[in-house]
Amino acid sequence: MSIEDILKKVFREGWEGMEIGLEAAIAVMAVTAILALYIFLIYRLMTKKSFYSRSFNVSLAGVSLITAAIVLTIQSNIVISLGMVGALSIVRYRTAIKDPIDLMFLFWSISVGIICGAGLAEIAVVLSVVLTVAVLLLEILPDGKAPMILVVNSTDMEAEEDILEAAKEYAKRPKVKSRNMTAQSLDLTIELRTSQGAELLKNVMEVDGVSYASLLSHDGEVTF
Repeated sequence: MSIEDILKKVFREGWEGMEIGLEAAIAVMAVTAILALYIFLIYRLMTKKSFYSRSFNVSLAGVSLITAAIVLTIQSNIVISLGMVGALSIVRYRTAIKDPIDLMFLFWSISVGIICGAGLAEIAVVLSVVLTVAVLLLEILPDGKAPMILVVNSTDMEAEEDILEAAKEYAKRPKVKSRNMTAQSLDLTIELRTSQGAELLKNVMEVDGVSYASLLSHDGEVTF
């Protein structure tokens, strides 16, 4: 089989009805390695973690190569394929995926291995390009502005309405998220949106009975 025929099988036609030789296997692993390196670089560029995990990134590239090798082996021999399925079914993975973006990259890596191993590397290339463009476009889109949290302590048990009225002058739709009351004080946690935080705090502190007010921002989920 010529190099041209091997590349045609690797990228477009697949391995159905033919025996996979050493040259074809090397070609598949080479193409998979190139795409795995691409995934490695994209993950390194796009991740925003404070502590970048190089070991996880290296494992993404390794998973693609291992998956491609498994798919090639399964296609070459039906007996080996049954044994491989049985062996893999007893393996349990207990490493927790803490970031959803890591899960996306892991599935991307596995998919590239499967597709290349099946002899359809052309689809893997298209997948990689389209997914990269899609993720970059989604990264560019502006995030919604997260609401802020106003924490107020008052010695006046009946001051809730006055506090909300004072907050409404500089905030949109203040909403009480929690109320804590003791024998001497009232604690309120209020969710709101404002661009005038300093003025809002001054206005709230002027309410009779208010002894403490704090305005907090957070990086949690945005509520629209």
